[in-house]
Amino acid sequence: MTPNSTRRLAALAAIAGLSIAGAAGQAEAHHAFAAEFDGNAPVLLRGTVTKVEWINPHAWVHVAVAKAGGGTQVWMVEGGTPNTLLRSGLTRDSLKPGTNVIVRGYQSKDKACAPACKANGRDVTFTDGRRVFMGSSGTGAPKDGSDPGERRP
Repeated sequence: MTPNSTRRLAALAAIAGLSIAGAAGQAEAHHAFAAEFDGNAPVLLRGTVTKVEWINPHAWVHVAVAKAGGGTQVWMVEGGTPNTLLRSGLTRDSLKPGTNVIVRGYQSKDKACAPACKANGRDVTFTDGRRVFMGSSGTGAPKDGSDPGERRP
């Protein structure tokens, strides 16, 4: 190997290392609760599921909530990954349009609610009383006892 090819190989290795480190930083930033949601703004949403997006990296549950003055406001509730929801017991059959639910979560920092309000969902309760954790563990969301992975003090 020539000195010139050794330098090229070292430069390529350094670039690859920086690319991997950058991607890891982006993944961490993406999952940071505090970047988008307000831990001091809990919400309790009672409504009807209108749509569920079973997509990665986070599923979205759209819930129509009755407004005090009449009409409805659609909320987009971020959940964990589809795999996380399935492991928690939420499926396409249990969480489908027309299902009445109560969702506990935290509102987004952007309170504009246009075109929809956004929240990070912690758990969903069904009309039969069954409560299921719907969040993502380790995202930095407030430790409120709904995450089965939380350590109790």
